[in-house]
Amino acid sequence: MSRQSRSPPPHHPRYEDRPRSYRDTDDREKRDNGPPRDQRRSGRDDQQKDYTRDRQYGERDRERERARDRDRYDSKRERERDPERARIRAGPSSSSRRSASPRPRSSRNSERPRSRSGSISDSVADKEKEDRAKPNFKPSGLLAAETNTVMALDGSSTVLKYNEPPEARKPVLGWRLYVFKGSEQVELLHVHRQSAYLIGRDRLVADIAVDHPSCSKQHAVIQYRHVQERDEFGSSKSMTKPFIIDLESTNQTFVNDEAIPVSRYYELKAGDVIKFGLSTREYVLLHDEAT
Repeated sequence: MSRQSRSPPPHHPRYEDRPRSYRDTDDREKRDNGPPRDQRRSGRDDQQKDYTRDRQYGERDRERERARDRDRYDSKRERERDPERARIRAGPSSSSRRSASPRPRSSRNSERPRSRSGSISDSVADKEKEDRAKPNFKPSGLLAAETNTVMALDGSSTVLKYNEPPEARKPVLGWRLYVFKGSEQVELLHVHRQSAYLIGRDRLVADIAVDHPSCSKQHAVIQYRHVQERDEFGSSKSMTKPFIIDLESTNQTFVNDEAIPVSRYYELKAGDVIKFGLSTREYVLLHDEAT
């Protein structure tokens, strides 16, 4: 029992009979000692309840975190075993659900890969796997390579490095190549029967074969092209002219002892001297009107 319970109530006949100093002492003790003992006990009970509630909430949060970790681990295992099935179960990716509004800087920085398990780096890897699993309809060049493949009788094949342009035409004039080795003419080639002539060491595809080891298998091409020209009076006329193009050869192509640009058409004129690689043979281009 507290002192308050032992003191008589105000209406008690003996309450007024006590000296005033005794009542002041009683009030001072109540002020200094705080609430009664039974109230203090109830306060401790409230603190115990708060502690118990916080502990329960902490256990619940930890259990949720463990459940998320288990789900993340299971989903990762499923993606590794069957990526296609995991992609179907996951539904649309987060990028498709993301709004078009600009994101804050903090969210952009949060997308950087981290090394913790189940972090954003795993999602980036999963997205790359999904992209690899999707069909790719971009041109790969395999169809063009199959179209340009030339098969030999022994089963070997060669892929052509050159395709004729749309403006390719057969020449009207009778162009010829006079082949000289030193001062002696060793060969005469008629180069007006088709629109393009491939020069190189690969006899399976070359129209003009060269056997010098410094020449490439597909060295250069003489191409006739239909072009528009303006005369001195400003009028336009169409003509078919010879051009030569170097197919990225190892030792270049020379016209009048000057190396021509690689993979670019270079116009030829009557009387030009062509050399391929380090070969000493000279190919002089002439046509009927110049002879």
